[in-house]
Amino acid sequence: MSFKRTIEANLFQWKESLKRKPLIIRGARQVGKTTLIKSFSESYSRTIMLNLEKPAHRRYFEDFDDVQSIIEALFLGHGIPSSEINKTLLFIDEIQESPKAIQLLRYFYEEIPALHVISAGSLLEFVLQKVESFPVGRVEFLYLHPLNFEEYLRANNKAELVKYLYQVPIKPVAHQLLIDAFHRYSIIGGMPEIIKIDQEQKNLSDLPMVYESIWGTYKNDVEKYTLNDTSRRIINHIMNTAHLFLDKRITFQGFGNSNYKSREVGEAFRILDDAKIIRLIYPSTDIEVPIIPDLKKSPRLQFLDTGLINYTLGIQAEMLALDDLSSAYKGAVIPHLFTQEIISLGKISEHKPNFWVRDKKQSSAEVDLLYPYKNLVIPIEIKSGSTGSLKSLHQFVDTVSHPYAIRVYGGQFKLERSVTPNGKPYLLLNIPYYLGTRIAECVTWLIDQTL
Repeated sequence: MSFKRTIEANLFQWKESLKRKPLIIRGARQVGKTTLIKSFSESYSRTIMLNLEKPAHRRYFEDFDDVQSIIEALFLGHGIPSSEINKTLLFIDEIQESPKAIQLLRYFYEEIPALHVISAGSLLEFVLQKVESFPVGRVEFLYLHPLNFEEYLRANNKAELVKYLYQVPIKPVAHQLLIDAFHRYSIIGGMPEIIKIDQEQKNLSDLPMVYESIWGTYKNDVEKYTLNDTSRRIINHIMNTAHLFLDKRITFQGFGNSNYKSREVGEAFRILDDAKIIRLIYPSTDIEVPIIPDLKKSPRLQFLDTGLINYTLGIQAEMLALDDLSSAYKGAVIPHLFTQEIISLGKISEHKPNFWVRDKKQSSAEVDLLYPYKNLVIPIEIKSGSTGSLKSLHQFVDTVSHPYAIRVYGGQFKLERSVTPNGKPYLLLNIPYYLGTRIAECVTWLIDQTL
């Protein structure tokens, strides 16, 4: 079963482009890269599928040093006449298994531009270090993430709800239906295999083995790229304990009650960040664009998928009984998932959001997310329930020149004309937490309002 992914629009745009270059699909293992391209390949008259984990497929790049010979051998073996080259898709899966294949991508662009070439792979950041001459400027990238809420709705045949999701402001008639659907998505997450099994069985008890398999695969994958036994032990320690820090910022020194040094833990986290399994989200003190992360300050942890973390924390059954998931695991689940939704919007470039901390000693002011809009930085605070302290948000609003702020909560779409304790009038847009993928539209709508 293949799910409709929003990135498909980018693929068709690439296909029709006159300036098309070989395309590399990047993303963690098991987010659906291979399934995506197999589905996309149906739009071609001819397709050649290679999986470089298979020695027979890898040999094309081992036996030949030029792309002309590779294509001649492939077309001959697949019975494709050369006249069909502009109607043919060559898909090179698991390309990380052959640094030479990555290097040769530039020559597909330079020598055989009529051929449509897509490659995909996991942990490419580590392999690219081994490529002697990476084809900079000769390839394009797209990034695939776990399914976001919009994709989850489509996967569950809720296209009508997607239409409401696209209507900003959200109509009250659709709010409860969207909240109910988001509830299940918040619990199980967006990994394609998990969603597929949940559709078939409709029972959380059928999912633990799949979660374990996915997490185990990530552990085995990353260990291949560790430099030594110490690094391997630290990564294992992080992957066994990091979920316990979902609700707080971290320090590298002695992470997770260990004796590991800051430099060792930092390097291990960077490996996991490159693998896109556990990301480091850094704060910024900026109130204007560009937003520059402060790498000297303590980061937050962002995991690939909230469902994986819910399972690891053992809170999924508890979440089923909650009416408002804003309180789940010390209030940390919804902010994590909302951040995951925003990250999922990054299809043509890799970007991690930042949160705000006040640039003042002995200040604990912290705003959950910063969203750049033209020359403005919009603060986003994610709060439990329909109320909650906005002290840090008010401090940010008092500091900036504009009057806009957003609160994410469990209630309905609502605009408030408010005043900070220091007397500054501002517009507070309250949005339900299922609107992460529509944040750009929400911000645009907010900027159009007047005090």
